[in-house]
Amino acid sequence: MSDDSYIFEGDTPSEPARDNNPPQSVSELAFALKRTLEDRFGHVRLRGEISKVNHHASGHVYLTLKDDKAAIDGVVWKGSVRGLGVRPEAGLEVIVTGKITSYPARSSYQIVIESMEAAGAGALLAQLERLKAKLHGEGLFDPAKKKPIPAFPATIGVITSPTGAVIRDILHRIAERWPCRVIVWPVVVQGDAAAGQVANAIRGFDALPESKTGGSGPIPRPDLLIVARGGGSVEDLWCFNDEALARTVAAERIPIISAVGHETDTTLIDFVSDRRAPTPTGAAEIATPVLSDLRFAVSDLDRRLDRAGARLLDDRRTRLRAVARGLPARPEELVAMAQQRLDHASSRLASGLHRNTALHERRLATVGGRFSKGLLDRAVERRGDRLSAVGARLAPPLLSRLNRAEDRLSGLARALNSLNPKTPKPGFARIDDAEGRMITSAAALAPGQTVSLVFPDGARGARIDGGANLTIAGSNPAPTPKPMPKPKPAPLDQGDLF
Repeated sequence: MSDDSYIFEGDTPSEPARDNNPPQSVSELAFALKRTLEDRFGHVRLRGEISKVNHHASGHVYLTLKDDKAAIDGVVWKGSVRGLGVRPEAGLEVIVTGKITSYPARSSYQIVIESMEAAGAGALLAQLERLKAKLHGEGLFDPAKKKPIPAFPATIGVITSPTGAVIRDILHRIAERWPCRVIVWPVVVQGDAAAGQVANAIRGFDALPESKTGGSGPIPRPDLLIVARGGGSVEDLWCFNDEALARTVAAERIPIISAVGHETDTTLIDFVSDRRAPTPTGAAEIATPVLSDLRFAVSDLDRRLDRAGARLLDDRRTRLRAVARGLPARPEELVAMAQQRLDHASSRLASGLHRNTALHERRLATVGGRFSKGLLDRAVERRGDRLSAVGARLAPPLLSRLNRAEDRLSGLARALNSLNPKTPKPGFARIDDAEGRMITSAAALAPGQTVSLVFPDGARGARIDGGANLTIAGSNPAPTPKPMPKPKPAPLDQGDLF
């Protein structure tokens, strides 16, 4: 070892030792690890049990995947939540696909989940049981909330795929049993988008306006809805176990029949719908009566009504005869005396009416004799004399007032005539323009304008020359002021000679 390797007390090195590995910042190391993880584990598939699920208000879902020995945090971004095959719930075993990344702020790694599916049928059924227990606890399965199925629907809405045997079976069964209007809302019945489309169709039918007057618009509101799909595996029918779809079915105002799968298949909407059908064809049979059976039933009721009426008449006739046998005499004899009294009374009625009319006629003649033409004339004369006397008293004052009013009116008419500019007075003339309008001011006249001078005895034409001041013949013009005499100049002062 050389002497340069020792540093004695009191000595200081001349320069720091050189280092070929410069230090990194924490951020540089964290983001370098992040890039390494994303490059190495950009696509992974994990199987595990979900725990600690947090549906954040932002729409992201944070969870933890674990098995019996390890755990990893996971995140599902908002845009990927709707595309998940199952809803993340604690205790559900799933298979997820995504990429491994890190969260530098906490120096932890996590998986960004892009897709999720149940690990098996057992996991799906376990999730279904938990959801059923939740909705049952909220009362969505309560039989008291089930709406009755209408006995004679006029319009039926069917929500199913427009292709396939299901819709054909339903339409054929309805046509042969109860011909009515059927409205089909086409949807997909399998896959991630199926639950949303079925829920939108149910809400769309429910939003149609109800007919208040019995008429129907372009799209009538159905009296009944059928949600139908053919059979399939648990995974194929899983869209009908969606919680949002189940809540939409439970809140629907129109009665709903669920017909999803075969008789052994059970989905969540079977519990919240108003009636479950084993098959789509069974749903059509539940929704409609048989028209031929109804016609036969009506005919049978009509025949029974006729027979019942006949039996009722026979029973009343028999009872009447039995009662008649208990009378002291025959019914005809009991009625004969009353009938005879009625005949006598009716025969006297005509003569009584004639006597009553004659009596009133005599009374009218007696009263009418008191009135005569002379009596009426004297009454009219008395009224005329009274009217003449009243007129004689009122005539002089009225005539006097009328004369005074007439004199006053004549005076006002004369004054009005004297002030009327349309009527020229002697010594005056009215000036009119070429259109016959009266000129009322000098400002309305222009040099060279043609006017008419209207006199009491006629009119003459004239032309304006434009002069402002004219001397009228016979008038006395204002005297012209005389010029003041000029003062005489003072004589020159020549001085004194002496």
